[in-house]
Parts: sequence; structure tokens; C-alpha cells
Amino acid sequence: MRFNTILFDLDGTLTDPSLGITNSIMHALSKRGITVTDRSDLYRFIGPPLLESFEKFCGFSAAESKVALEDYREYFSTRGLYENTLLDGCEDTLRILKEAGCRIVLCTSKPEPYARRIIEHFGLLQYFDGVFGASMDEKLSRKDEIMTIALKSLPEGCTPVMVGDRHHDIEGANTNGIPSIGVLCGFGSEDELHAAGATYIVSTLPDMVPIIV
Repeated sequence: MRFNTILFDLDGTLTDPSLGITNSIMHALSKRGITVTDRSDLYRFIGPPLLESFEKFCGFSAAESKVALEDYREYFSTRGLYENTLLDGCEDTLRILKEAGCRIVLCTSKPEPYARRIIEHFGLLQYFDGVFGASMDEKLSRKDEIMTIALKSLPEGCTPVMVGDRHHDIEGANTNGIPSIGVLCGFGSEDELHAAGATYIVSTLPDMVPIIV
């Protein structure tokens, strides 16, 4: 076995959260008189920390972004969380890896309580040996920092690899000195993953299994 510990991103890697996330963003923006006509314009919010995205993509100040995040969560915590679907091959891939003896860890920029509720909702918690995510106050939100905490929790002798769909996942792996697998089933492009320095790039989740086992 090449890798015995798999760190998985959540959004765009295991699930397609686009409906719930974009509905939550539209809810927050509507409170500021901003109407979004093309939902796909909001896909760039999926993956990075939301405070950062509100500032970068909407031009909000830090204070405005914090209030927008609260409005986002007003919708997401009760409805958007469940407007979500598993990506093709997700559970089968997790089951195969677990049966092969892999340690499986969730490592996401989504707040940890939300991430845990999502994998519980889909009946996936049984496959995970750990769940690591952002803090609700967003003081911990960068993928590389969350990944560092996850890696420190692992026992000696682990051979970890990070699996994700965006450059933040790949860059976080590089910062922490571990290999990465970029998946094209999410929201990042092949060019983005190449530019970030992905060790491997695959089209679907099942395609990653031969790389690991």
C-alpha cells in the first residue's frame, strides 16, 4: 500500500454542496440588496474560507464580511446544509479504502460542526477516523493550518496523502510536506490543480483507489 492514511476534503471532493452554498450566499447578499442572476457566478465561493471570499469577491470590509457570514449561516445551518448530494462513487470509494485498512480523515475548511453533521446526514461517519475543520469564529479556517492539526493527531508510521478538488487542498499538502491527489469531479480545473503542484490528478473518486492501494 502506497498510502495508509487519506485526508479528504469535503466540498467538491466527497459531496456537491453547490445548491446549499449558493442559496446561502444569495440569502446573505439579498439582505444587502444584491441580486444574483447566475448561480454559477457563486461557485468560486466553494472551497475557500467564506470571510476571505466575501472580501475578495464582493469587496466587503472585514466587518461587513463578518455580518454577511452570520446571514449566510442563518440559512445554511437549517436548510443549506442538507441541499447537498454525494458525488459519484463516494461511499464505494470510502468503503474500499476502509476495507483495505486505510485510516480516513476529513480535513475541510467548512466549520467542523457543520462538516460532522453533513457526513452523519449521509451515513458516512462510520468510515472516518477523525474530523477536522474550521472553527465557528473562523480564526482557524486556512486549509494548511487545519491540515497541520490533522496530521499532528496521527500515530507514527502513517503515510498520508491529501485528496481535494481546489488549489487550497494541494497547496496545503505542499506546505505540510505530503503528497496530494487532485480530483476533477469538483470545482477546480486541471490547470488549477497542475499549477498548485498536485502529485496526482484523477477524474473521479474511484480513480484514486489504484494510486493508494
